[in-house]
Amino acid sequence: MSRIKVMVVDDSAVVRQVVTALLARDPGIEVVAAVADPIFAMNRMRVQWPDVLVLDIEMPRMDGITFLKKIMAERPTPVVICSTLAEQGAEISMAALAAGAVAIITKPKLGLKQFLEDASDDLVSAVKAAARANVAVLRGASARHTADVILPALDKPSTLIQTTERVVALGTSTGGTQALEEVLTALPRVTPGIVIVQHMPEKFTAAFAQRLNGLCQIEVKEAQNNDRVINGRALIAPGGKHMLLKRNGAQYHVEVIDGPLVNRHRPSVDVLFRSVAKCAGANALGVIMTGMGDDGAAGLFEMRQAGARTLAQDEASCVVYGMPKEAVKRGGVEKTVPLSAIAREIMLQLSGVMVR
Repeated sequence: MSRIKVMVVDDSAVVRQVVTALLARDPGIEVVAAVADPIFAMNRMRVQWPDVLVLDIEMPRMDGITFLKKIMAERPTPVVICSTLAEQGAEISMAALAAGAVAIITKPKLGLKQFLEDASDDLVSAVKAAARANVAVLRGASARHTADVILPALDKPSTLIQTTERVVALGTSTGGTQALEEVLTALPRVTPGIVIVQHMPEKFTAAFAQRLNGLCQIEVKEAQNNDRVINGRALIAPGGKHMLLKRNGAQYHVEVIDGPLVNRHRPSVDVLFRSVAKCAGANALGVIMTGMGDDGAAGLFEMRQAGARTLAQDEASCVVYGMPKEAVKRGGVEKTVPLSAIAREIMLQLSGVMVR
């Protein structure tokens, strides 16, 4: 297989040197250029277009966000943001994701060289994931735990009494920020309560939820422990925490907890989906969307076994067709639809009907 061709764009000579050396250690990656700003990058890209860009935000002559937008308009290319500005505040990170960045690595101003050494696995993983991303649709290994480490699986079919309270559970990862925006902005205020896991670092989810809240008819907020799940509200699991659905009589709320990584993620889609299977059963709709890996595939299968309806985003509209593909393979998906149809399918769930 050919190696992934990477260009590093950063005004710091130290960063260029260290990032180039770290990426070059992996036999599957080739750094074809390391340049000081987007102007140099554009000149170099006329000669050889990279498979992935590792891009700083704060640079002379042209900032990274402007360059990112230009690249996405001209020739969509996977971009990994690596910037100190991402640490200062999540707002700039949301702007980068909205512009089409596939992943973000935050770097500190102090101890930069050591940080990059420590984060080398994350950087290599981000570059490899980006190389597999289908950006054309965009406008450190740890122990691999399952959801068992957070809550036990169902030991028998769900016998929950159905109520008029319906719950929609959404799980997504790479490409999910744009996908969620398309889905949530299309939903009316009468939408059933929604619980969401979007793989995202700590500190980013609050800004992401706030941005969506300003765009949507429904309320969107970063979940806090014991928040009610009610019609017209979407709760997004906070970065760095797991979120579980809980039930008290006919009412639902969420529990936000610490815990080990599940499928190398916290929050984990599998944890949320399993809790929905246990607490909501046939009162729920599960939706798995664009993302790398298999987080959520097992949980969606458990939801379907518990009587829930289940949807997957189709391959053509996914940035990365990993999570939905695994869910289909394991038998958890009842119906596959394009991104543009997911909001409609959610509303059909109000009547308990799924059009085939």
